[in-house]
Amino acid sequence: MRVLIADDHDLLRDTLVLFLEAQGDIETRTAADLEEACKLITNEDRFDLVLLDLNMPGMNGLAGLKHALALDGGQRVALLSGEATREIAEQALEAGAAGFVPKTLPAKSMINAVKFMAMGEQYAPIDFMTAVDETAKHPLAEKLSPRELQVLKGLTEGKSNKEIARDLDITEPTVKLHMKTLYRKVGAANRTQAALIAREAGLIAREAGLY
Repeated sequence: MRVLIADDHDLLRDTLVLFLEAQGDIETRTAADLEEACKLITNEDRFDLVLLDLNMPGMNGLAGLKHALALDGGQRVALLSGEATREIAEQALEAGAAGFVPKTLPAKSMINAVKFMAMGEQYAPIDFMTAVDETAKHPLAEKLSPRELQVLKGLTEGKSNKEIARDLDITEPTVKLHMKTLYRKVGAANRTQAALIAREAGLIAREAGLY
């Protein structure tokens, strides 16, 4: 079995290589960005599975996933992420991804997921896909759309409009439009105030990896 791991975090990439190659029947190749990954897909023998990090250079949200899927070779491509929302995971699966793999998966589960997807099945952890979003019960959250909540989460993490747009696979003008409406709904004058209101109200958790 041949697996391509594309991620710009050296430690995570090397750890995955160790996990998979320890199985004895899995050969791995690695890339640090989408361009390098696509070159390997195009120039080497077919990979049974390609794992793409959602936020590595060149991905541009789900556009990178779709590009890799469209390359010749019929490779199966899965999304790898430590902070994607359930909505992004669902969109990836709908776009034809072999699966969605959270970086928080235990080693054994990660290996099983890779083998499962390489055999032609579609994978997504049930607990992640069916988790109840506690923020939806918050009075302030009820005023916001799911997309506005995602934009607000990006604000609390200090992300720029460009970064939020990339993460959500939408345009910057769309991000600005969502910001304008959520400012009005939460009673904020700017992005800093909106982030403070969200945190003080306990609407968005401070910890990374909430989703």
